Amino acid sequence: MIRPILTTVAAAAVLAFSLGVPGAMAAEPSVLNAPPPAPYKAVSSLVKLPDFIPGMGQLFVNADTLPAGPFLGYDHDGSLVNTTYMIPLSLMTSDMHLNDLKAPAGSVDHVDIMYNAGHPGVAEPHIHIVLWNVPVDQENRVAK
Repeated sequence: MIRPILTTVAAAAVLAFSLGVPGAMAAEPSVLNAPPPAPYKAVSSLVKLPDFIPGMGQLFVNADTLPAGPFLGYDHDGSLVNTTYMIPLSLMTSDMHLNDLKAPAGSVDHVDIMYNAGHPGVAEPHIHIVLWNVPVDQENRVAK
């Protein structure tokens, strides 16, 4: 399922590449289960955030790719359910084109895009581009 807002995301891969996000396009089967291998680290070990964030899951990121990510989100059973890019609004330009954004592993079922005013780790206003590996009716795996 592709939600209508996907038309505005058509550009996230280009941003991932321009930010030097390693592995943004490569399939990495080793990240399908938590914890992913180095260089990924639990976000909670890098910034003041809980180990499990409702709606996102347990997040892991390569610190060298901050602030954009990708952030790998796992459910309580340790299965990868989403990949989130956090793109600061200050990095977005009118001529930016985000095309062919992919998750580091698994297939993408659908995409959500939402505004965030800022939080520990990405303090400035930004958008979350969430690539879901599970169907909409399974998003509840990270709800609580």
